[in-house]
Amino acid sequence: MSEQLQSQKQVFRYLGWLITLLVPIALVLTAVRLLLFPVFLTFEYSTPGFPPDSYGFTKEERLYWSNIALEYLHNDQGIEFLGDLRFEDGSPVYNERELRHMVDVKIALANAQKVWLASLVLLALLGVWAWQGGWWQAYRAGLGRGGLVSALLILVVIVIVLLSFGVFFVAFHNVFFEPGTWMFLWSDTLIRLFPERFWRDIFIYVGAITAGLGLLIAYVCGSLPSLSRATR
Repeated sequence: MSEQLQSQKQVFRYLGWLITLLVPIALVLTAVRLLLFPVFLTFEYSTPGFPPDSYGFTKEERLYWSNIALEYLHNDQGIEFLGDLRFEDGSPVYNERELRHMVDVKIALANAQKVWLASLVLLALLGVWAWQGGWWQAYRAGLGRGGLVSALLILVVIVIVLLSFGVFFVAFHNVFFEPGTWMFLWSDTLIRLFPERFWRDIFIYVGAITAGLGLLIAYVCGSLPSLSRATR
């Protein structure tokens, strides 16, 4: 009987570490999802020092075109949703390379959303099992560790972004997209709407949200005992 109990405890420990791995995935993708709303575009274009478009887009025009691009990423329309767009002079808003990349981005985001939802559902199901199956402490410990791991990893990423964003940006895109397919001219619409500053801020915001949520989870789960004692 003791051997069976030991085996059961070992299984629960493994499940606790699975939870630890799931938490960073869920938190990062939650942060990404929170930024995929039009209000973020309004906020970002209004931040002090945001670079103007040297080719002539006003802030209002940037908001107009960027919101359409964001809508494409959320809807079930084909690339013609963007491909049919024209400026007042009749020229296309996006060229073929930009359109191909937007298709790739839409696919990547759709896959990310599936992973995000799967991680949340799995964490919830494991939580129910842990509560009813008598291994809640292992579940709670896994959540706390996951929160700490999320915060520490993201803080490292933020430091890298601040020190060498260009290198990080290239490496990130080469992981998720075919090399070269995401590079454009300064005069292309995607660069004019979403300059390097935009993406640097995105990574910082995602990191800050993830780290904040991770530390909150760690605190609630008792993985930050010094903070818990200090507030008593």
